[in-house]
Amino acid sequence: MSIWNYANPQLKDLVAYEPGKPIEDVARELGLKPEEIIKMASNENPLGPSPKAIAAMEAAVKEVNIYPDGASYRLRQALAEKFGLEMSNIIIGCGSNEIIEFIGHAFLQPGDNIITAKHAFLVYKLMAKVFGAETIEVDDPGYVHDLDAMAAAVTPRTKEIFIANPNNPTGTLVSQEAIDRFMDKVPAHVTVVFDEAYYEFLDNPPNTLKYVREGRNVVVLRTFSKIQGLAGVRVGYGIGNKELIDVLQRTRQPFNINAIAQAGALAGLLDQDHQDKTKAITDEGRAYLQAQFAAMGLDFIPSYANFVLVKVGDGNAVFKAMMERGIILRAMAAYKLPEWVRISIGTMPQNEKCIAELKKVLGK
Repeated sequence: MSIWNYANPQLKDLVAYEPGKPIEDVARELGLKPEEIIKMASNENPLGPSPKAIAAMEAAVKEVNIYPDGASYRLRQALAEKFGLEMSNIIIGCGSNEIIEFIGHAFLQPGDNIITAKHAFLVYKLMAKVFGAETIEVDDPGYVHDLDAMAAAVTPRTKEIFIANPNNPTGTLVSQEAIDRFMDKVPAHVTVVFDEAYYEFLDNPPNTLKYVREGRNVVVLRTFSKIQGLAGVRVGYGIGNKELIDVLQRTRQPFNINAIAQAGALAGLLDQDHQDKTKAITDEGRAYLQAQFAAMGLDFIPSYANFVLVKVGDGNAVFKAMMERGIILRAMAAYKLPEWVRISIGTMPQNEKCIAELKKVLGK
């Protein structure tokens, strides 16, 4: 008898999330040298982590025989001070993805639903399915979240609405005005999740923390994986009102953030100079890539994040051709965008090599 006779039925047709292809896999499959491969697929920081974060993590390695601080006290304290909140407003996760799981544990039951934009981060939908909930996908004209339509889609069974801002994979942004109008409409039984993994790349980010201060049913997600360059140690955080965070804390496993990750995140958080350098090369690289796409006659979506979505014809074919040339991009068929690829912003030499090879692949 098959194990599926006993397993949760909603898992049977669940397709696991597929991340950007690792450099080691490409090197092994194509016989390339790892050091000659450029990965521009996963929106990682091309500068790497802060040197201060590296030093802090190296020091933390010496004490890995000791369990980590299960409450992530120092990191939560630093975040609370940064945003003018209290530690009880903050929860730490193994990447912000884990906090999405916490929210599911807290609020989703079979038959419930969540609301996302049509072209939104796939993990929202995958996580909902794990809990037996459905996903209502709302059209996003111009690849921008239509918050009015998302508010109108709410049903009595809606438990969560996810708003990625800037959005992955489109790089688009919804305005403060649109957010305020949306929040005036959303009913109290719905938890609104503002996923702000890329907010540090914005010059004038919308203020969603005001809803936390008002005690609204809101969770703001942020991460150390992007501008901090700590994707490999997996640290993210959620900000919400104290009662909501208390609920989420009850779903968290003990010691979910290891000591090395906590040390690196804390040191990186305090290194504003490294974050400023990362933003500067991102701004420069984004402008360069978009100018090159325009000159090549390619459609692209103007981005507010550290990546650009560009239309290349057959996205999977271009992904494979570029990979054979040692450049890893991200094909977008899984996001219902088969003609597009997403290109993360690298250092200027990496950006220039990517464009040179893309021109050859496309015959431009």
